[in-house]
Amino acid sequence: MLRVGLISDTHGILQPEARAFLHGSDFIVHAGDICDPSILEELATIAPLTAVRGNCDQGTWAESLNETEILQTGELFVYAIHNLARIDIVPNSAGIHVVVSGHTHKPLIEERHGVLFVNPGSSGRRGRGHPSSLGELIVQGQSASANIVELNGLDSAQKRHQHS
Repeated sequence: MLRVGLISDTHGILQPEARAFLHGSDFIVHAGDICDPSILEELATIAPLTAVRGNCDQGTWAESLNETEILQTGELFVYAIHNLARIDIVPNSAGIHVVVSGHTHKPLIEERHGVLFVNPGSSGRRGRGHPSSLGELIVQGQSASANIVELNGLDSAQKRHQHS
């Protein structure tokens, strides 16, 4: 079993409960709008990190980030993109099993044509009427399940959604 921590839209803030939740991850995917390169440095000390550039990621540090990335976790392929509206592939035709995105700040777990789509929401701050949240992907063999947790401002996270 592999655990992939999912985070997006930190907007320069890495909350302590988000850090605590991500500990124990085998990999971390940041789906953009990082806004502070020190967040990537800190996440990389927790687990191997894959990050994509969001529309708010600007400056020299952000130029090294791609708009999309593919991560192999066990037998599955995870495609990361910030804004799902800009996806330029057909995931199931391209052999992608999971698509991780951000941008909307709205947590989402949904299966479409055999592909699991996950948006962990915004972990940096509440926004657009949605609570701060992040997620995890549990990979076992050729299957994956996702959970999204709501950050409640305390030292714990509370389960919000689950899909397997």
